[in-house]
Amino acid sequence: MNLIDQIESEEMKKDVPDLHVGDTVKVHMRIVEGEKERIQIIEGVAIRFSGGGIRRTITVRKISFGIGVERIFPLHSPRVEKIEIVKRAKVRQARLYYLRELRGKAARLKELKPPKTAAAKRKRTRGRKKKPA
Repeated sequence: MNLIDQIESEEMKKDVPDLHVGDTVKVHMRIVEGEKERIQIIEGVAIRFSGGGIRRTITVRKISFGIGVERIFPLHSPRVEKIEIVKRAKVRQARLYYLRELRGKAARLKELKPPKTAAAKRKRTRGRKKKPA
């Protein structure tokens, strides 16, 4: 491991969630206005990822007052407080640029259901009678 990789690995965040293209995410961004500091939440669809390591970025698209707005966030930036996954969607492409031309209901993505836990699977099988052999 060379010196640059070692420095980058020290600066990388450990708590970055497992993000995918098509996820609806909430990005908590630290905004500095003069002497005041506040956290602003931007919620939108992750339409692309770029870069790798400490230079990894995510492009988030949201609709604000009927106008599409895209913003690029460096994942390991100290200004990004945290990233929450609101919901996941089934997509078949790595870049969702086609969402730029779509409006309203046409711009919706098919939502993925969360994976079932072992407890939920056991709960479904209770009460059923087994077939006689």
